[in-house]
Amino acid sequence: MPVETLSIRNSSAIGRFPAGTLPLEDPEKVKLEKPKTKWSCGTWFRQCCLCCCRRKTTDAGTTNGATETTEMPETGTLLEVRSVDLLKSNNGQNRLEHHTDRYRSENLIIRRGQTFQMLIELSRPFNPKTDKLNLDLKLGNLPDVSKGTHVIVPLVEDLQDSCWESKIVEQKGKSIKLSVNSHPAAPIGKYRLSVATRSPTGEAMTPYSPENDIYMLFNPWCEDDSVYMDNEEERKEYVLNDMGIIYYGTDSQIGDRPWNFGQFDKNILPACLFLLERSGAPASGWGDPVSVVRLLSAMVNAPDDSGVLIGNWSGTYDDGMAPTFWSGSSDILRQYYENGGTPVKYGQCWVFSGVTTSVMRCLGIPTRSVTNFESAHDTDVSLTTDIYLDENYEPIEELNRDSVWNFHVWNDCWMARPDLPTGMGGWQVVDATPQETSQGVFRCGPASVAAVRNGQVYLKHDTPFVFAEVNSDKIYWQRTTDGTFIPVQVKKKAVGHCISTKAVGSDQREDITHLYKHPEDSEEERIAVETACQYGSKSGIYDVSSADDVTLQITMDGEEPQLGADAKLAITVKNTSAEQRTFNLHGQVAVMYYTGVYKATVKKDQIPVDLQPNEAETVEWCLSYDHYKDQLVDQAMLMLTLTGRVTQTKQVLATQFRFRLRTPDIVIKTDGDAVVGKELKATIVFRNPLQRALKNVKFRFEGLGLQSVREVSYGNIERLATVTLTEKFVPLEAGPQKLLASLDCRQLPQVHGVANIVVKAN
Repeated sequence: MPVETLSIRNSSAIGRFPAGTLPLEDPEKVKLEKPKTKWSCGTWFRQCCLCCCRRKTTDAGTTNGATETTEMPETGTLLEVRSVDLLKSNNGQNRLEHHTDRYRSENLIIRRGQTFQMLIELSRPFNPKTDKLNLDLKLGNLPDVSKGTHVIVPLVEDLQDSCWESKIVEQKGKSIKLSVNSHPAAPIGKYRLSVATRSPTGEAMTPYSPENDIYMLFNPWCEDDSVYMDNEEERKEYVLNDMGIIYYGTDSQIGDRPWNFGQFDKNILPACLFLLERSGAPASGWGDPVSVVRLLSAMVNAPDDSGVLIGNWSGTYDDGMAPTFWSGSSDILRQYYENGGTPVKYGQCWVFSGVTTSVMRCLGIPTRSVTNFESAHDTDVSLTTDIYLDENYEPIEELNRDSVWNFHVWNDCWMARPDLPTGMGGWQVVDATPQETSQGVFRCGPASVAAVRNGQVYLKHDTPFVFAEVNSDKIYWQRTTDGTFIPVQVKKKAVGHCISTKAVGSDQREDITHLYKHPEDSEEERIAVETACQYGSKSGIYDVSSADDVTLQITMDGEEPQLGADAKLAITVKNTSAEQRTFNLHGQVAVMYYTGVYKATVKKDQIPVDLQPNEAETVEWCLSYDHYKDQLVDQAMLMLTLTGRVTQTKQVLATQFRFRLRTPDIVIKTDGDAVVGKELKATIVFRNPLQRALKNVKFRFEGLGLQSVREVSYGNIERLATVTLTEKFVPLEAGPQKLLASLDCRQLPQVHGVANIVVKAN
């Protein structure tokens, strides 16, 4: 018997079906109306081809003539995604395995090169024989498959390393669980996730939903990631520790202050990625840590790209925050992000370094803050620190552009350096403090610490500048009668002292000078200096020679001087020859910014010295409070310069000694045990050490897991007066915590305190 047919046509497919299968009274009279919305091919099939989707049977026993429908498996219907569950809770498998459980974010945060799990609820059971499914991930403004910013993740039977792929590891009814692997060199950032399905009846794609955004970070736990670090304790310190210590002062008076990096705080991760977006660099380059840290070293400062922080070394901060008043990074980053990229006022080197540590650790790059004492600033690429003196051995301030900072804080970031010769990976110097431009932008690094140590200044990036900071020789030049300058003394141990960082797993200071240079005066160290200076702007300087039988040394006499009191130093001169030596020592003490920039001379004197053969003499030197009280700037730094010439041999004597006037600490005491969810009282005590009142004093309190940042405007504190404040807060997290306090006023900089608090679980 011939079979009648009814043809149904739409824009994408033609189907032919046996007559009588459509529930229409007269197939000859069927008129297909154009749908009001665009229908897919699968939709037409479901609406018109009932025989393909279900089978109708008639129950002869029904009395009212109704037909009973029995549902069959819908293997021929369109496969659609009903929901996506990224299993993103902080205590879930994904967050714990990826070490991202402390980020305060509602989104999934993962590390590249490592599998993560997700659940997908479908419109019907998945049929691996006929159905296809893939994840669709897009990064940045112009996602591109060829550039790795548009990733199509296929479904495979077995996962392999070093590629994007997914596998069904569990299937229950309409739900499937995927294990997804990412590429260990994938660009980091916020990926927009969609799920695409394909079945014999058509294709479908889930609409974009911000709650399904996936944040991808660098992965120091993955051996194939270029930031891989093989020591678990170091990973905990340099990636997961959100509280640190930054060192300051001088090499003989090293001070320390706690710093709240706060890399897991709310909105800090979006703020860090906002910096990458603001840099203008394409997202395709965000997988290379060398490029990322170089970008961020520029974006943390503001001069040429409206970055995070404006530097200010003037001592006047009325329209912003004094650099010494900050106690953490998260408040700075949050302000910048929430204000749409408006630079924050103000920062100096330790603030730039603290923010850089926060950003790098947040993104997964192992990072630490590093302080270099007696840190040279070479302005003419000579790889020497040049001091110019006139005919009378007085410093010529207008020519002394090179400077030696009492201390300078930068960062070490850990990564491989495939762009450099073998052995140059590991710690890399990255400096966000705007000192000199690099390729036209205020940034520095990454410079290999190994290259710095060996004087390989021809290796990128900015290695000559870093080398000069830690291992340049200080050259004293004297002006002659014809106006030219000749070198009269070379100081080989003048810069790069006590390079310091916080130790792993403790609050102790670790000296890492040996990583940056060989032991002073060793053959290896001299070879490194000579190698470096071959590429500098001044050569042949090491031909300088002079008699050296008189030595000159300055030391601190007794305890370090307190701000508000007299400062006492000891000057020791020694004649190692068998003949008499006489000379005049010219002394000049100046107030300095910690960067080594001169502010004002506060005292000059002259000391006659007469030494018998093999005699040593110690001269007591004193700087009274009245000399410096009106000239102090941030950090309370002073520098004593001594120069002279031995009458008998014409040996030039020259040395400089920097010292800091110690400021008082804020004392913090807590009353009772600290328990999560219960109010705790802290008493804050501070004594004004000056013989003058402190004006417009403000206190600032901060502590991760203890309380949010809080400022208290106190007003004036009279001379030598002691003030006591009481603060109440409710601890939020159990475990060891720190409560930080700092004080801000024009008359007394760099005052802070810390209390270690162990919070008990409720």
